[in-house]
Amino acid sequence: MRTPIVAGNWKMNKTPAEAADLARALLADLAGVGGVDRVLCPPFVALPAVAEVVKGSPLGVGAQNIYWKDAGAFTGEVSPVMLKGWCQYVIIGHSERRQYFGEKDETVNLKVKAALNHGLTPIICVGEVLAENEAGQTTAVVTRQTQGAYAGLSAADVLKTVVAYEPVWAIGTGRAATAEGANAVIGQIRAVLAGLYSPDVAAAIRIQYGGSVTAANAAELMAQPEIDGALVGGASLKPAEFVAIVRAAAK
Repeated sequence: MRTPIVAGNWKMNKTPAEAADLARALLADLAGVGGVDRVLCPPFVALPAVAEVVKGSPLGVGAQNIYWKDAGAFTGEVSPVMLKGWCQYVIIGHSERRQYFGEKDETVNLKVKAALNHGLTPIICVGEVLAENEAGQTTAVVTRQTQGAYAGLSAADVLKTVVAYEPVWAIGTGRAATAEGANAVIGQIRAVLAGLYSPDVAAAIRIQYGGSVTAANAAELMAQPEIDGALVGGASLKPAEFVAIVRAAAK
C-alpha cells in the first residue's frame, strides 16, 4: 500500500512572516489527519520560518528548487547543503522551471541525484503542454521526461523519490485533467518505471497529480487507483481548501 502524499507549492508567495502565519493556520488541522504525508513548500527565504513552526509535528517541509552543486560561483542558486536541516523534500523540474528558466531533462536528472545524495526526497515533475496534449503526444512526453529524470539511478534510489504528473495546460488555469485521464497517464508513467526497473519498484513509487486541484475535485481524483496524492498550487494558499484536499487524499 502506498501512503498518499499531498504537497502545497506556495510558489513565489508569502514573506517569511506571512508563511509562518499560514503554516500555523494549517498546523492543527493537518497534524490531526492520518494516513497521508503532508508537505509545505514555501519560497527559499521562508523555509526557516516554516520549519520552526512545524518542528516536532508530522508535517514535512519542501523546497521549490535546488542546484546540483554543493557550492561555487553560481549566483542566485541554492545548494542541497544549504537546504539540509530546513526541509526534507524538494520539488524538481516543475513546469514553470522548465518553461521560464530553461530546465531540461538533463538538469532535472542532475538535481535529482544531488537531492538524493544529501538525503532529500525529490518530488519529480513531469507533464505535457497543451499543444502536445492536443497532438496526442502525452505518452511520448511523459515517457521522455521520466526516463531523463531517472537516468543512472539505482532501484534503491528510485524508491526514495516521488513523481508528480502535472499537465502544464491544467496548472493555474482552473482546467484540471479528468480523474480518469489523470489516472491513465499516471498508469503510463508507472509502466515506464516498471520498464526501467521492475513492476515491484514501479508499484511502490508514489505518483501525485498536480494541476488545478481543488477541494471540489480532490475526492474524485484521489479515488483513482494510480493517484497517490496531489501537488497543489493556488489552493495550498487557502487553509480550508488545502486541508480539504489532504482529507480527501487520506480517505
